[in-house]
Amino acid sequence: MRVLLDTNVLASGLATRGLCAEVVEAVINEHQLLTCSPVMKELERVLSRKFRLPAQVVRGFLGLLESEGELVGAVTIRVVNFEDPDDIPILACAVGGRADVLVTGDKAMLDLGKIEGIPILSPRRFWQRLAGLDE
Repeated sequence: MRVLLDTNVLASGLATRGLCAEVVEAVINEHQLLTCSPVMKELERVLSRKFRLPAQVVRGFLGLLESEGELVGAVTIRVVNFEDPDDIPILACAVGGRADVLVTGDKAMLDLGKIEGIPILSPRRFWQRLAGLDE
């Protein structure tokens, strides 16, 4: 399965323990992790500023994602009534990368439900799907 993990899932998964860490590990080990420039740039900023991780640790995480993931580009998409323009590049990368699923904790993206046929799931729903507990 081709999986694009949003910045919030990656940051939580890399910097803390819990569900997001399990999701990141499962995707890296059992699926095709998709990465894109908007997510990587935002992740670098979040890990450095919000989580206050040392630059060397941040570079290590980004390097891991670059080596384990497939870098995909964005395509032009049309999103109607979407409130957060900063998230449109991430949605466009999911479409451009032919993702099977976009995993995010972002409420605005989750409210979309899907983008051009690609389901947008919370980490919990995605985890349930991986465990065969969700359709």
